[in-house]
Parts: sequence; C-alpha cells; structure tokens
Amino acid sequence: MNGRINELIRQGNLKTDIIINAFSEIDRVDFVPKDLKRDAYANIALPIGYGQTISQPMIVAIMLEFLDPQQGQKVLDIGSGSGWTTALLCYIVGNHGKVIALEKIEKLSNWGKENVSKYGYVKDFIAEFYVADGTKGFSKNAPYDRILVSASTDKVPDELKAQLVIGGKMVIPIKSSLVYIERISKEEFKQEEFPGFLFVPLVRDD
Repeated sequence: MNGRINELIRQGNLKTDIIINAFSEIDRVDFVPKDLKRDAYANIALPIGYGQTISQPMIVAIMLEFLDPQQGQKVLDIGSGSGWTTALLCYIVGNHGKVIALEKIEKLSNWGKENVSKYGYVKDFIAEFYVADGTKGFSKNAPYDRILVSASTDKVPDELKAQLVIGGKMVIPIKSSLVYIERISKEEFKQEEFPGFLFVPLVRDD
C-alpha cells in the first residue's frame, strides 16, 4: 500500500499527516473479499457483495481530507460496508473518540465489524456498529462532529444536517457530485459541490 500512498500524496489527494498515517496503518487488504486480495492496493473500487463496493483509495483520501476528522471527535460513518473507512476514522479519532458505523445490509455490517475488530477498535469501544437506514442518521448518539457518507443519495437528508454539531462537517455524495457541508449555526449551513464522482446508491428503507 505504501506505493499507492506515495502516489496519492504526489497527486495532492493525501495531505494531512494523521490521514496519511491512517492509510499507512490500516491495510486495505484486510477489508476486501478473499478472492480480490490481489487487487487490494489497486486504485479501483472493488465489489464486496450485495451490490456494494469498497471505494477506491483516491476517493476515500479526497473524502477524508474534506471531512477533516480530528482526535477525540465523534464521527458517524454511513454506508460502512467492509469497515475500511470506519477503521481509518477510528485510527484518526483515537482512544478518546468514537465512530458509529451504520450499514443497512446486516451481513455486510457483521463482516465490517469483524474486519475492524482485527485492529482492536471494537474491543476498545472506539467503533460501534448498527444496522440502520443511513439517510435517517443515528439520533441516539447525536450530535456528531463529523458525518461521512460513502454511498449516493438524491438530496442531503435533513436528519443528517440536524445531527451535526455547530461547526461540524459532513461529506456526502449527491447523485454524481461530492458535497461538503459545514454547520455554521443552528439554522445556517455552508455547502460546496464538487461534480464528477460515481458512487453506488445508499441502501435505505422502502
């Protein structure tokens, strides 16, 4: 993975030391299906079953740089899938932080939890996993300092915006764009859109 990390740094997609360290310490090979481990370091999305994917390293790097997670923060990770982004976020927030991983597909949630457990984050109560519709967030543990959504939806759910702290940040794919949202005050949100991205749809309740 070090070669891929160096490439992402050269391309300007990885910039922040703590995120670079997370990519170095959390091995993507631990989060892909056994028959795809040879492709774990390729800069491509890989299928993980149930019509879902593990995002390509470049996209995850871009999203985390926008998200700007910090040590000690509480983060909501929506569409956690194989658990790779959950583990990366756990490394960043550290022992005094918390990552709530939401996945609508129960078997994927269980597999993601097993993968993240390899790094001790579940045992150490840094990561918690729940099977839930991510478009509704997870109000039980709200508010959140950061919200990361790794699958696309048609619009920004109001429930997610409401679950951000003031000063909190969210990164979410909307159709074919990546959208950055920052909560400025109780009613005011800053929003920026970056087109040209492709994600699988977020699985939700009918």
